[in-house]
Amino acid sequence: MNVERELLHSPKKARDRRSDVQAGQRADAYELWESVQVCTQQIADEIQRRLRDRFGISLARFELMAELREQRRGLPMRSLARRLMVTSANVTGLTDELEREGLVVREIGSDDRRVRLVRLTAQGRRALDHMAREHRRWVLELFSVLDADVIDQIHDQLRVLRDRGRQQSRGIDADERRTKPAILSSSH
Repeated sequence: MNVERELLHSPKKARDRRSDVQAGQRADAYELWESVQVCTQQIADEIQRRLRDRFGISLARFELMAELREQRRGLPMRSLARRLMVTSANVTGLTDELEREGLVVREIGSDDRRVRLVRLTAQGRRALDHMAREHRRWVLELFSVLDADVIDQIHDQLRVLRDRGRQQSRGIDADERRTKPAILSSSH
């Protein structure tokens, strides 16, 4: 009996076969997740090493400066923390270091005096421009082992995952808003 007919006549076998396939896909997806994590960490470690050796700066400090690059008027500390996916305490520590070196400055927000904005100084902008050129060259070098077509395919697939994550995140946010009592979700 061929497989299709066997599955038609035996729902339990069909379920078992689907379960095996799904389990295999889940295992493959989990292995992919682990590989992405390992590769990300290896690349970050190498970039970190190069930034320290060449410029005496950590990857975290470089990333904070890079977030400020297009924000001429600065960003609130809380926004920086969210963008960098770190705590506000981390941003405070990094900002303290960068401020001592004259690379960033903290200012009081013009719209809300409780908000502390962080922006690059002219010196910080020049330093970042120089570091960013090297950073870009290093990233291109590290990824040069992959063909351009492979990079495009990986990028396309990661975009699908990113978009799915955003949709799920928006769904969770919407669910949370629906379940909060009205007094907590209204703005006064």
